[in-house]
Amino acid sequence: MRLVSPREAGARVAAAITKQWPAAVCAEIAGTEPFRATVRLRPGVRSSTDVASLGFDLWHEWAQSWHDVAAERLSAVEVGDSRMVVEGVPDQVPVELVVTGLDAALGLVGLVGAAAPEVDLDRVRRIARELREAGAALTPATLRSAVRLSDVDARVLTKAVGWLAEHPDLSGSTARQVGVPEMHSKWLEQHGRVLREVTGRDLRAELRPRLAVVHLTYVDPEYLATGARRHDAWTTDDAHDLPYTPRTVLVVENRDSRLWFPPVQDAFVVEGGGRAAASLLAGVPWVRRAENVVYWGDIDADGFAILDHFRRALAAPGDDGTPGRDVASILMDAMAAQRYAHLGVSTDKDGRPIPPSATHLPHLSADETAAYHLVATAGQAEFRRIEQERLPELDAQVALLALLAAATSWPS
Repeated sequence: MRLVSPREAGARVAAAITKQWPAAVCAEIAGTEPFRATVRLRPGVRSSTDVASLGFDLWHEWAQSWHDVAAERLSAVEVGDSRMVVEGVPDQVPVELVVTGLDAALGLVGLVGAAAPEVDLDRVRRIARELREAGAALTPATLRSAVRLSDVDARVLTKAVGWLAEHPDLSGSTARQVGVPEMHSKWLEQHGRVLREVTGRDLRAELRPRLAVVHLTYVDPEYLATGARRHDAWTTDDAHDLPYTPRTVLVVENRDSRLWFPPVQDAFVVEGGGRAAASLLAGVPWVRRAENVVYWGDIDADGFAILDHFRRALAAPGDDGTPGRDVASILMDAMAAQRYAHLGVSTDKDGRPIPPSATHLPHLSADETAAYHLVATAGQAEFRRIEQERLPELDAQVALLALLAAATSWPS
C-alpha cells in the first residue's frame, strides 16, 4: 500500500523508455503498436481507512500533485481516476498513469523532473529510417547494434546495406577490397558483425580469405653458420621449403626486434603486425605445430591487447584440425615494466598524451595483468608505454632461453 509521486512515476516511464526504445522506434517506423507505459498510482489504497494509515496531509498533497500534472494536458498523457470516498466525501481520485508514444513519455519525464533516459531519439529514428530505406532487416536488436556505432560508422553501415544489395557475389574480393563508399579498409574487421545482423549475409564466408604473409628471421645458430639467407617471407598456400622445422616461434611486433634477434636453437622470429595479423598467424601450420609459441610486444595497452587476442586465437582449434594451444610471453610482466621504467614514455609519436585503457583482457596471466594495469590505469601512471625495440636484444634472448629452459613441455 503506497502512493506513487509524479517524479517516481516519471522515473518508471524513463526506465521503460530505456528498455523499450529499440522496439518502440521499430514499431513507429513500421506503423504498428506505439510505445505505451502504464503506472499504478496508489496500489493497495482503496478506502478511507487506507488513507488514514498513510496520513491525510500526505494524501491531499499527493492528489494535488497529480491534479497539477493532469492540468498540463500533455498530449497522449492520461491521468486516469476513479471514485473514492475519503472522510465521508466522495471524489474522483487519480489511480493510473497511461502514456502513449515516446515523445509523450519524454514530455512527461521532463514535466515531473525525473532523470531523462540516456537515448537520443532523434538520432535513433534517423538511423532507423535510413537503414530501412536502404533495405536493412530492421529489428530491435539490429537497431540497438547500429545505434552503438559512431555517426560516421552508422552512415557507412547504411551505405554498405545498399551496396551489398547490388553486389551479390563477393568471392573475388578480400575484406579490405570491398568497395563500399566511405568504408575504410579495416571497417569490416571492426563492424562486420553489425553488417551481418542487418543484411543476413556473413561476409567472412563470402569473401576471398586474405593470405597470411609472414616475415621471419632464422636464428638457429647451426643454420646461420651455413651462411644461407637469414631473412625470409612465407605466404599461405605458396610453395615453401623451410630450411628447418622450428621448435620455437617467437612473435614480435617491431621489425628491428626481428631483424637483429640473437641466435636461439631451432627458432624462428616472426613479425606480428597487430591483432589482425595475430589471427592470420594462428592459421600458419608451423606456428601451430611449434613446441613453443612465445609473444613479445610493447609494454602498453595495445601490446597487451595484441597478446590477449593472439592467445585467444591460438586457443581455438585450427582449420586443419590441430588442437588449440598456449602462448607464453617474455618481458611483458610487472618485473620487466619496473626494470625498464627508465625507457617508458607517456606521449605518442605526435607528442599527444597516451590515454588509459579500460578494456578487460581476460586472456592475460596474473603477472601480465599487473603490468597492463600499471600502464593502462585511469589514475596516475609513471609511464604509458615501453617500446620493445628499445630493450636490448640480448635481454630478450636471455628471457626466451630462460623460459624454454623452465618449460619441459607446452600444451599442444
